[in-house]
Amino acid sequence: MTILEARPITRHSAYAPAPAAQPSTAAEVWPLPRDVVVRRRRVQPARRPGGAPLGHRGTGVLMSRASHRRRPITPGATVLLALLAGGITLWLGLVAQLGGPVEEPVQMPTRLSVVYVQDGETLQHIAHRVAPDVPTAPVVERIRELNKLETGTVQAGQTLIAPIG
Repeated sequence: MTILEARPITRHSAYAPAPAAQPSTAAEVWPLPRDVVVRRRRVQPARRPGGAPLGHRGTGVLMSRASHRRRPITPGATVLLALLAGGITLWLGLVAQLGGPVEEPVQMPTRLSVVYVQDGETLQHIAHRVAPDVPTAPVVERIRELNKLETGTVQAGQTLIAPIG
């Protein structure tokens, strides 16, 4: 048998810590005679049949007390939303196709000059040398057109007519 010391009965919140002060004498606590023997009682787990749900109330989640009645979606609303989604998709497609950066037309130099091909140069090098502000592909095509070149190969010392600018 175990003899337990009696503690004072106090009211406190379940979340607040228990009072730290212990009474100094048994006379300050409950009036129990000193010869009373208090037995500990073991807490037995609650018995329930296997597979039965646990016995607890509620979910522990606070919910609004407002009405949670859902309105059904009508077929008209479904059609309207489908048309809206189709319109947005069509608009995004048009923006992707037509809204890209607009390329300005290439301003080909109008002045012509005679150019000598140097050692190791190609038509691309010559086009970049004579017209550095213009893309090289149109200038190369113009040089080939002016000089009636079948291929893009040139030889050192060759003279060519090229647009400069």
